[in-house]
Amino acid sequence: MNSSMIALNEIPGGITSPKGFTAAGVHCGIRRKKKDVALIASEPPAVVAGVFTTNKVQAAPILVNRAQVRRSDLCSAVVINSGNANACTGERGLNDAWAMVREVAGALGLPEEEVLVSSTGVIGQYLPIDNVLAGIRAAAAELSSDGGNDAALAIMTTDTYHKELAVQFELGGATITIGAMAKGSGMIAPNMATMLGFISTDAAISGELLTEMLRSGNNRSFNRISVDGDTSTNDMVLAMANGLAGNTPIVERNEDYYLFAGALDYVLVKLAKMIARDGEGATKLIEVLVKGAASEEQAELAARAVANSNLVKTAIHGEDANWGRIIAAVGYSGIDFDPEALAISLNELPVLLPNYVIVLDEEKAKETLAADTIVITVDLNQGGYQAKFWTCDLTKDYVHINASYRS
Repeated sequence: MNSSMIALNEIPGGITSPKGFTAAGVHCGIRRKKKDVALIASEPPAVVAGVFTTNKVQAAPILVNRAQVRRSDLCSAVVINSGNANACTGERGLNDAWAMVREVAGALGLPEEEVLVSSTGVIGQYLPIDNVLAGIRAAAAELSSDGGNDAALAIMTTDTYHKELAVQFELGGATITIGAMAKGSGMIAPNMATMLGFISTDAAISGELLTEMLRSGNNRSFNRISVDGDTSTNDMVLAMANGLAGNTPIVERNEDYYLFAGALDYVLVKLAKMIARDGEGATKLIEVLVKGAASEEQAELAARAVANSNLVKTAIHGEDANWGRIIAAVGYSGIDFDPEALAISLNELPVLLPNYVIVLDEEKAKETLAADTIVITVDLNQGGYQAKFWTCDLTKDYVHINASYRS
């Protein structure tokens, strides 16, 4: 369902905008000064859906959450720490993740199986678990419907700004709110990324259908962003729905299902674009649109190749309309197409027409590439399918940030 088919209103706020959600963000000492523990809670318990990293190396919180969602389809709280990934930490790391679950459950009087956990930061270091547990107790005492901003700040690592969003829309006579927060800046690849995403809603919906929508929306959003081609050990997106909006529960694929799915897609794509724009050291958001493909899969493969190309991203940073790097990336993407039929434009400025007709105006191209948002359009002229990817330019600052990440 296209989100343009539903009347969406963006409203101030984020994860605590829907009814029944509270949050907090505090400093516990993992990081020198910045907030580093976030807590999200829902009363009543929410049905939960999750998607997790595809990396073979999976952090302790990922392993804990996979076990938790098998135990219960309800979630009453999520605890997140930044500054330490709790990844590659063996039995001690796993015990620490479970300790975080137990601390939240005890502080809020919840069943342990209704608590999920998330971490982000440096790999291969043990959590200062006593500090983290103290931080959880402090966050539990500060839970508030106004705490979403603090929570969004507490999950940041190399992000340059916090990422949150809320929308409202009507569904069957009820006002539905979706809130969200995310973090992500580097180690971003189109298989999720070093990114965490948390979605809240007061809609009533079955866990099975929420999972279906989240997986589908994730494939069109977080799985279509790229900063540097690396996939993290800690990626996850969680969606929670507590039903307080009072809509007729969505339990089948009816009109309400598709309207809600369209709104969820809007939120996921907007968050994904925020992450791509905030790529480490980035100065430009790049949208890659491949159209005229023989199938959506072909369009996606071609767009992925262009978005992952370091040569394309450095050219855009240098404001160089080097269309040869774009067509080369499509060429090695693995799709079957006629190179002579292909056309390329930059922010709607044609630079290459079919039959290798070069229409590049260097002066106009330099002007259009000075913008902070660049749309690369590749028309394969092979069919009626298209796909979009989002990435950013690759700069000297990216190298500087990642050369000194642990310090």
